[in-house]
Amino acid sequence: MRSSLLFPRIRHVRTVRAPHAPSVPVRDRLNGTCVPPSESLVEYAAYVGGKRVEALGIPDALELVRAHNAGREKADAFVWVGLHEPDAPEVEWLAEVFDLHPLAVEDAVKAHQRPKVERYDDSLFVVLKTVAYLEHPELTATSEIIGTGEIMAFVGPDFVVTVRHGRYCPLAEVRERLEAKPKLLGRGPTGVLHAIADHVVDRYLHVADDMQAELEEVEAMVFADVSARDISRIYNLKREMIELKRAVTPLQSPLSTLAQRRMIPSEMREYFRDVVDHLARVCEQVESSNELCNSVLQAALARSNALANEDMRKISAWVAIMAVPTMIAGIYGMNFEHMPELDSVFGYPIVLGVMAIACTLLYRGFRRNGWM
Repeated sequence: MRSSLLFPRIRHVRTVRAPHAPSVPVRDRLNGTCVPPSESLVEYAAYVGGKRVEALGIPDALELVRAHNAGREKADAFVWVGLHEPDAPEVEWLAEVFDLHPLAVEDAVKAHQRPKVERYDDSLFVVLKTVAYLEHPELTATSEIIGTGEIMAFVGPDFVVTVRHGRYCPLAEVRERLEAKPKLLGRGPTGVLHAIADHVVDRYLHVADDMQAELEEVEAMVFADVSARDISRIYNLKREMIELKRAVTPLQSPLSTLAQRRMIPSEMREYFRDVVDHLARVCEQVESSNELCNSVLQAALARSNALANEDMRKISAWVAIMAVPTMIAGIYGMNFEHMPELDSVFGYPIVLGVMAIACTLLYRGFRRNGWM
């Protein structure tokens, strides 16, 4: 929530470097304070008529945009501010500038939120989970395969504020793509929100494909002739698959309702429905991969038990073979005076021959039954 104790800390004159502009002192014309310098500020800019317009600071950009939109039937200018893991005072300062709701600001600072879409007055607060497939030279039972983060977007009539947590799924590519096509920027803040959602869902699809390939490799390993009995790796893959499912599946309902909200222009709703269709495809793929992972895990456990039983049969067969000569040698080791073949010259070779024949017959029998 907003705290009045935090704002006095930023009531001092500092310098901020605007993108492609020299470093100059910037005054906040809204409340007399200066724009707080922050390493979390990735980029900000004003966009008028689909073109980027440089401004000395965020408040100046907002004032420029609102002055341009004043009296127009359809606003075609907005401000886009991008932050990465900001501190509470920085987000609260932006809340004063853009009049953001304190509950949404609290969620943006704390992070670790479920995907959702909430409306506060004339603005939307959208939370998207980001995922990334982490490459490893060699996967082990403790390797982290899925990396997750969050993108939170405040979308108003003339502004977009994005707060990103985690190092995955940066938005620089989205901004560059939009700036290269003024027609896309002309869609306004909802166009930026669509581009961000589409970018995040496309990442979902790539990660789901990578996880599917990893799962197929593990499946082939389980059913190979010489099977590795590393169940822990399969269990780790199952755990990472659940992590992916937690990030992707809860977004279906909020994104579906987003396309039906009044704040979304009618010409943009079909674009959001297209993103929902892509997300449904990803969810189906993740669900099928999760079920396949369950089957592979069960098959690996059954395979491991079968191999263990096979080993026990081999051990039991060799024990049975060795039991015959042990029994005969044990009998002849007894101290009895009247025993067969004790006085015979060929007694010792005969007993050894009986042992060899018995062991050979047992070996052939076990081999024929598949125990050896």
